[in-house]
Amino acid sequence: MKFAQSIEVGGVKIGGGEAPVVIAGLCVIESEALLMQTAIALKEACERAGLRLILKASFDKANRSALDSFRGPGIREGLEILERAKRELDVPVTTDVHAPDQVERVAEVADLLQVPAFLCRQTDLLVACARSGRPVNVKKGQFMAPWDMGHVVEKLHLSGGKEVMLTERGTSFGYNRLVVDMAGLEDMRALGAPVCFDATHSTQLPGAAKTGTGGNREAAPRLARAAIAAGVDALFFETHPNPAEALSDGATALPLQSISALLEQVSSIDAALRER
Repeated sequence: MKFAQSIEVGGVKIGGGEAPVVIAGLCVIESEALLMQTAIALKEACERAGLRLILKASFDKANRSALDSFRGPGIREGLEILERAKRELDVPVTTDVHAPDQVERVAEVADLLQVPAFLCRQTDLLVACARSGRPVNVKKGQFMAPWDMGHVVEKLHLSGGKEVMLTERGTSFGYNRLVVDMAGLEDMRALGAPVCFDATHSTQLPGAAKTGTGGNREAAPRLARAAIAAGVDALFFETHPNPAEALSDGATALPLQSISALLEQVSSIDAALRER
């Protein structure tokens, strides 16, 4: 297997033959207490499975389906909550950036900047992220071919970004449907960046819930196992103690109590690959 170039996020190495890293958390910060509850459970599950965690939660969901959908606490309060979680649990953190003027503030707290899929071609945003000095994770647009992400990598590298990761999160297939091209994972790795697989967003049914995005969370563990078997460098998913009550992406979020078993499977698959 040809290993991708590695990056380092808050002391955690991704790629270069390392065991897969887990990037996980809440879709959006609903409260500090809920984030801490989720983060503690994730850290314990990762430690039991022998995997490393990067905690994810968004301070603002700027691409909600409906105008009155919950968006989060905002950048000031959200970053304060993430900073406390990072300090108290001693884990790296990541969050979305939606506009160039957010990047400098977010980079003061986040160890990894995440560019949402819908914004993966936004040149000004990519340039700002590259100049921040932080590693950058760009989610592949649902409308993009894997090899077209080479232009994204080039924009970041030419703008000074040396540590770049790409994330697969499904490709549009007709109306209200996403599909995952497992062969495309290796196509993206060939671009010279570690590749992450987003198991939960890949099960979305965009717009299928009329006023929101539907999904099929039951498929996420199967896709996660397949991506690990395909050799991805990191696994992304969102989770919630009670997905039915989640304020964003509840249809795709994995139940928090199911995470430990999934990560044990992930670790076993990775170990089996290494033995061969």
